[in-house]
Amino acid sequence: MLKWFVPDSGQTERLCCKTPVAESKNTNVVLETSRMMGFLRCPLMMDAADRCEQIISLLTLSSCLPVSPSLLQPTPVILLKEGTDTSQGIPQLISNINACQVIAEAVRTTLGPRGMDKLMVDSRGKATISNDGATILKLLDVVHPAAKTLVDIARSQDAEVGDGTTSVTLLAAEFLKQLKSYVEEGLHPQTIIRAFRTATNLAVSKIKEIAVSVKKDDKQEQRELLEKCAATALNSKLIAGQKEFFSKMVVDAVMSLEELMSLKMIGIKKVQGGALEESQLVSGVAFKKTFSYAGFEMQPKRYENPKIALLNVELELKAEKDNAEVRVKSVEDYQAIVDAEWNILYDKLEKIYQSGAKVVLSKLPIGDVATQFFADRDLFCAGRVQEEDLKRTMMACGGSIQTSVGAMTDDVLGQCELFEEVQVGGERYNFFKGCPKAKTCTIILRGGAEQFTEETERSLHDAIMIVRRAIKNDSVVAGGGAIEMELSKYLRDYSRTIPGKQQLLIGAYAKALEIIPRQLCDNAGFDATNILNKLRAKHAQGGMWYGVDINNEDIADNFVACVWEPSIVRINALTAASEAACLILSVDETIKNPRSTMDGPPGGAGRGRGRGRPHAH
Repeated sequence: MLKWFVPDSGQTERLCCKTPVAESKNTNVVLETSRMMGFLRCPLMMDAADRCEQIISLLTLSSCLPVSPSLLQPTPVILLKEGTDTSQGIPQLISNINACQVIAEAVRTTLGPRGMDKLMVDSRGKATISNDGATILKLLDVVHPAAKTLVDIARSQDAEVGDGTTSVTLLAAEFLKQLKSYVEEGLHPQTIIRAFRTATNLAVSKIKEIAVSVKKDDKQEQRELLEKCAATALNSKLIAGQKEFFSKMVVDAVMSLEELMSLKMIGIKKVQGGALEESQLVSGVAFKKTFSYAGFEMQPKRYENPKIALLNVELELKAEKDNAEVRVKSVEDYQAIVDAEWNILYDKLEKIYQSGAKVVLSKLPIGDVATQFFADRDLFCAGRVQEEDLKRTMMACGGSIQTSVGAMTDDVLGQCELFEEVQVGGERYNFFKGCPKAKTCTIILRGGAEQFTEETERSLHDAIMIVRRAIKNDSVVAGGGAIEMELSKYLRDYSRTIPGKQQLLIGAYAKALEIIPRQLCDNAGFDATNILNKLRAKHAQGGMWYGVDINNEDIADNFVACVWEPSIVRINALTAASEAACLILSVDETIKNPRSTMDGPPGGAGRGRGRGRPHAH
């Protein structure tokens, strides 16, 4: 066997010729590097007769130079930190879809009037009972990045319109479920996204076309509309049994506001004890009586047309600061310092009294000396008032919050028609009624367990948001799955008029919309297949407002039954759910960075001196 030495790519390699050159003109010479010698394996095909002279000439010019394999291998480019988890392609897309299904399962049974509640216990042991989709998802510690998308759209739905949080989550998950088979078959995600955006635009246009508008000129008709919308929102809550009582209260609260209808002007206070029907709406500002010192009982508890001083001033004598230093040469000097402190306090109190204010509210403490001072002069005072209540009082009664008492003029004082302190259950509440500057109100909720009153507050928040939306957008649609069935029928008919893949995808969108009436039936214990067959037949005959009748286990015209909701709720839910599904479909790779393992600063953050990691010996 002959030995050949040939340069390759600027490097010299030792090669072996397995076939003699002179054997045949068509013989291929195979040259490969000997692995035993530690050289790179590199086969070379050549015609022996044509290359014989060239190889022999190279023998005289080349030398045997061993080459390390690492020099000939391409250097890998490292972009991601070691331990980074990456997944891509169809498997990771299917994984994201499955994660969204799990999120939907967590809230599926809470939909509708017969939906169940969830008992959530956080890491500190606090229990929360709720069937509000946004509240449940907020309390879940979701770590999957794709599943967090559904949590975010539920929160945005709650912030935007207040209701429909469970519906938007179920719709997004059902969209992805219907598309799962197409993804597994290799259909390009952008094709799916185009079809879904087309279907969403068609559905939104259809809602605007068939929504029923209510004239704002007829106040009585508008009020009935608002009460029906509030009752529909409360129908799936814990307080569904008192929905008529609370729907009227919610409408009164919203209609008492100004045109901008700021939610900050509606206060909700909770008082444990009593029945739900003992809840009341106060036309004005109300907040719980604050901590008070001796002498408070001597102060008047009712004023008509009082002036109100709103302060951020501490009216209390306190010990010196830790680092304060006072140098005195005699007892008289020390007494002068003490007298100066008293004089400063009494000067503040005297200026407040001279301003003509009858009610003094401060964010900071009002001490026992100040309390007795005001009681002797028939003034009411309250210290440590919450900032939210103080600002709402300022917005409603006028004036401004003062950080000093040097300029207590009428311009900085508020005023109301009536101030009184009232007993509510086991608590004392301060009421400010007849506020001239801004219309405001306070809802005082009564109830037994703390979890019950908290859920009542969340329910009223949803109803208030719905009523605000109904006032701004004076069009409604029927609930109970009626609008979803009508949109499903409309999109199915449209899909039959177009060719290709778009027909199948828009049909899948239409089928996904049926999840709302189907889940309403499942949660109520009805035969969902039978009810949906009836609804399909009825909508095919033109009954576009027919939906699930929860009370009679049948179908009914829900518009006639006054199961109404603002059209903006359905539009927002469809848009958000479709965009969330498209967002998840557009992700082709998931890159998860490893957890940081860097050591903290010596001693450990927040542990104090000597409480960190032990020293190595």
